[in-house]
This record gives sequence, structure tokens and C-alpha cells, in this order.
Amino acid sequence: MATKRSVEFKLYAPNAKNVTVAGDFNKWNPMAMKMKRDGNGTWKTKVSLNSGRHEYKFVVDGNWWTDPACKNNSTNSMGSQNSVLSL
Repeated sequence: MATKRSVEFKLYAPNAKNVTVAGDFNKWNPMAMKMKRDGNGTWKTKVSLNSGRHEYKFVVDGNWWTDPACKNNSTNSMGSQNSVLSL
């Protein structure tokens, strides 16, 4: 049985109008996990994920971004990079 862990995704994007997180944990659905902006321009959301390896990206106003705070990346089938989170 996989262990669930609470993970907080954060992205500093003070000029963004809409930010979501998409990854293998939500079938890469860019609308599944909306993030909320705090007063300092940082977007956040908490997600419960199974332990293991997860690939993800932020979707900022329709543009796909890797996580600038994540040191681990993996090349995806589109030839770009995904951020990698290991729990």
C-alpha cells in the first residue's frame, strides 16, 4: 500500500493571472489543480500524493513552466523538461 504525503507546490509569479499544477498525478490536466496567490505574488496549493516519483509542471496563464525551485528534471516525450518530485 502506497503512503500518502501532503505536498505544497509553490511558484513565485506576481504578474500571473492564473496558475495551476499538472502532472502524472492528475493525468496532466492543466485545469485540475488551481493554485491561489498570496499577497506577495506566490501561488500555492497543497496536494496529497502517493510516495514515489512524480513529474509535473506549472501552467502559468496557459504556458507550461518547469519549477524553478526544483533541481531535478526529466526530458519528456515532447522534448522539453518536466520537474521531478520524489517522495
